[in-house]
Amino acid sequence: MATRRSTNLLKHLISTRHHLTHHRTVTYMPRPGDGTPRTVTLIPGDGIGPLVTGAVEQVMEAMHAPVLFEKFEVHGNMKAIPSEVMESIKKNKVCLKGGLATPMGGGVSSLNLQLRKELDLYASLVNCFNLEGLTTRHDNVDIVVIRENTEGEYAGLEHEVVPGVVESLKVITKFCSERIAKYAFEYAYLNNRKKVTAVHKANIMKLADGLFLESCREVATKYPGIKYNEIIVDNCCMQLVSKPEQFDVMVTPNLYGNLVANTAAGIAGGTGVMPGGNVGADHAVFEQGASAGNVGKEKVVQEKKANPVALLLSSAMMLRHLQFPVFAERLESAVKRVILEGKYRTKDLGGTSTTQEVVDAVIDALQ
Repeated sequence: MATRRSTNLLKHLISTRHHLTHHRTVTYMPRPGDGTPRTVTLIPGDGIGPLVTGAVEQVMEAMHAPVLFEKFEVHGNMKAIPSEVMESIKKNKVCLKGGLATPMGGGVSSLNLQLRKELDLYASLVNCFNLEGLTTRHDNVDIVVIRENTEGEYAGLEHEVVPGVVESLKVITKFCSERIAKYAFEYAYLNNRKKVTAVHKANIMKLADGLFLESCREVATKYPGIKYNEIIVDNCCMQLVSKPEQFDVMVTPNLYGNLVANTAAGIAGGTGVMPGGNVGADHAVFEQGASAGNVGKEKVVQEKKANPVALLLSSAMMLRHLQFPVFAERLESAVKRVILEGKYRTKDLGGTSTTQEVVDAVIDALQ
């Protein structure tokens, strides 16, 4: 009798548990206001930088994003990034920046390169994709260019052997090549991407680019679910402008990545709308994805007609990096809605709007 009672009680508990589990409601959903505010280092930079970073500040405030900015004045003609700025980035782990002008020649090193080396921002990521409502020559473009950021031709190892003869060293290491290949394949895996293409010139630079390819091939064997192929950089450029939809994730050494990313950006809608970031193991710096035009022309600055879309989308990437996905989605949706409606566009997208008019339209779309 006691056994039967125990059996009936057990059945009742299982039934009750099943009932509760089946009808259990979701008690937590990420929503605006959740999450501890994060401090982000902000570098407005040169040229259009103050305009577009100012646009981000306005939009972040309007959407009550849990982000606080710590602003510093840094300019490309400085000899080095001020120590207090580096300390701020190392403390905050995340930075948002406008373009920093790099003087041509004269022995002044690029502050962008200093930043990448100092923080070991080994991966540059630029997402080039069609925006609905923006007419381009090619449809179905959605390319992610992942570029090794710390060595190659950008190592800065140059010297004059004798007057009139300059030697510039290209450095490729197994460690850095494997690291960027792992990042590319892991990105593809986590974002449900189907293919990774390694861009190279190993037919000429057999040792340097050969080492890069060897590293990519080794990493590729650990991701059997992702298709892997290789393409020579000159053929890659031709294929990009003729059939860009064939590419998915592209992994490249330093110099090729800069060329490929800017080409892909131009194909997908222009450098003014492509987001990007530079990431390392501990730090991340978000900026306009394609380097071409990130400082802008003086006339654009004077007329205050810089396109803020690229940095707004980069800010959405930053919000996702900070684990504020709902805010990221709200911001992306608002920007895409403004592009789709087509009423407010800057000159590079065929319109006449000012930066502020685009910002106001994005803020309205957030409501």
